[in-house]
Amino acid sequence: MKKYDYLIVGAGLFGATVAFEMSKIGKKCLVIDRRNHFGGNIYCENINGINVHKYGAHIFHTNDKKIWDYVNQFVDFNNYINSPIAYYKGEIYNMPFNMNTFTKLWKDVITPIDAKEKIEKQKKELNGKEPSNLEEQAISLVGRDIYEKLVKGYTEKQWGRDCKELPSFIIKRLPVRFTFNNNYFNDRYQGIPIGGYNKIIEKMLENCDLELNCDYLLDKEKYNELANKVIYTGMIDEYFGYCLGELEYRSLKFENEVLLGIDNYQGNAVVNYTDRDIPFTRIIEHKHFEFGNQPDTVITKEYPCNWHKGDEAYYPVNDEKNNSLYEQYQKLADQEKNIIFGGRLGNYKYYDMDKVIAAALDMVVNLNS
Repeated sequence: MKKYDYLIVGAGLFGATVAFEMSKIGKKCLVIDRRNHFGGNIYCENINGINVHKYGAHIFHTNDKKIWDYVNQFVDFNNYINSPIAYYKGEIYNMPFNMNTFTKLWKDVITPIDAKEKIEKQKKELNGKEPSNLEEQAISLVGRDIYEKLVKGYTEKQWGRDCKELPSFIIKRLPVRFTFNNNYFNDRYQGIPIGGYNKIIEKMLENCDLELNCDYLLDKEKYNELANKVIYTGMIDEYFGYCLGELEYRSLKFENEVLLGIDNYQGNAVVNYTDRDIPFTRIIEHKHFEFGNQPDTVITKEYPCNWHKGDEAYYPVNDEKNNSLYEQYQKLADQEKNIIFGGRLGNYKYYDMDKVIAAALDMVVNLNS
């Protein structure tokens, strides 16, 4: 008889959701993480009374009422609306692209009809061609002017490649609307947990055993002996020792600044810097996520970078080559006994937070069926 029913490798949102559901039905779970904290990338660090999103901005949003009700059982959410600002060479524009953006950019645009005509005119440079890369896709959505000022530089910094070398699908989820609406998301439910995301994970794990600073891959056999089944949420290629080659990711570096005596640095939680010559992609001012009135503020500059072994892997590069390699790793994973792979890194797939929870709940159903 093993000590635990489940060993869950990774104390992020996926692993914590599985642990919560399993413990709820009487299963004994051990959750381990190689980091010195739980919560994965949604972990918040309190600095001068401000909940700092340690691994980049996380705004919870969903159209799924079941998922919204699910997260609200752990914590109340505020009514924060994500309305980022774009900075380009001393000019400020509203995001997502909407009538506020269009009327600021084009002085002869006043109405939605004007904006649509302007974009349609600029789209003609494609001559009706089906977009074959990100640049062409962006122009087909918003025209040349917006692409050059607000898409090109930001995207090339984010992915480390020329837009002509990036697949078109990356930009297809870009919101474009012809109303004066600065809400970035179209989802019905949106907000930030009051008191930070840590409260959710704490509640999820309160009936589980938790061990931090534990690297499962350094001693898999020892850890596997502890539980009947293992839920692995780390990088699938790392699990197999990169035996088929490395999957590609984009990583991020964060530069925090505590600004004493400054209660409001930029007036918005997120400001994107779309000029290619500025090395960071955005500045986050964390207190605005929770409408803070502290006398000081904390800002974070976010620098995209290439991923190397040992770095945090944030964004999978889901092009044809990497997806093909992932499928080969998935075949190896299918042969593993009592090891189940899940989450963003285990599935080599970018998930929004609501989709992470939905995928975790689906796994629980499958495991119990």
